[in-house]
Amino acid sequence: MARFEILHNPRCSKSREVLQRLHDAGEQPTVVEYLVTPPPRARLEEILRLLGTDDPRAIMRTGEPLYRELGLAAETDRERLLAALVAHPILIERPIVIRDDGRAVIGRPPSRVAELLASDR
Repeated sequence: MARFEILHNPRCSKSREVLQRLHDAGEQPTVVEYLVTPPPRARLEEILRLLGTDDPRAIMRTGEPLYRELGLAAETDRERLLAALVAHPILIERPIVIRDDGRAVIGRPPSRVAELLASDR
């Protein structure tokens, strides 16, 4: 079983760089192309917990045009923000890397993946 999972968009240079960093470290992560296989709400909730936050905006691409089109900047309802992430996975920040020991990071900048590659907490 892979020690790492990456929510990956192959068209994103940062996502490709993080995946390469994992490979360079000898890891073969489970790659989830989240635009092809969007994570369900329960998985998004788990990712937020692993990131140490309850705020869906922590994993939202607030610069994405769709974010503005949907009026999400003014949205205060957590449930609606999560529903937007489920309905429109393009809004999910990338890459998100999850380690099997319960740690996770958003790979922006890509050097953040080093936090997960370290064997100690």
